[in-house]
Amino acid sequence: MDFKIIPFENKNAIDFYRLNIEWLKTYFYVEPFDEEVLGKPDQYIINKGGFIFLVEKEKQIIGTVALMPTKTENLFELTKMAIAPDYRGQKIGQALLDYCINFVKSKNHKSLILYSSRKLENAIYIYSKKGFVEIPVEDNCHYKRCDIKMELRF
Repeated sequence: MDFKIIPFENKNAIDFYRLNIEWLKTYFYVEPFDEEVLGKPDQYIINKGGFIFLVEKEKQIIGTVALMPTKTENLFELTKMAIAPDYRGQKIGQALLDYCINFVKSKNHKSLILYSSRKLENAIYIYSKKGFVEIPVEDNCHYKRCDIKMELRF
């Protein structure tokens, strides 16, 4: 691999925001909840026990993902995954997904959830290939674009 996955530092907050906003505007739209989380990653993710990982290539941040804590103890939501447009289709997102799965397993958690949209057929295919299965979406889901929720049990 000619890239590395690194932990989030405050100096990367702008990259986290930039990559995700671009992805959302390309495929959907930016919801108020997105703006809140992306604008305050420390408050919504890091300070609550979550993690953000970044993909670095040639000293440039080209990808990001977050493991956001949920109300259920020891359960993370895989969220805010975005790869810069010039690097999509190179399996960087799959490497990032594998990294997150292994990270969550290393913490002895029993499962990982994600919210998505059936519009993202390739992503749903990859999640299924990795072992995620569809589970019911809550009525009060925090994403309007969400029409599928998936879980990976270990």
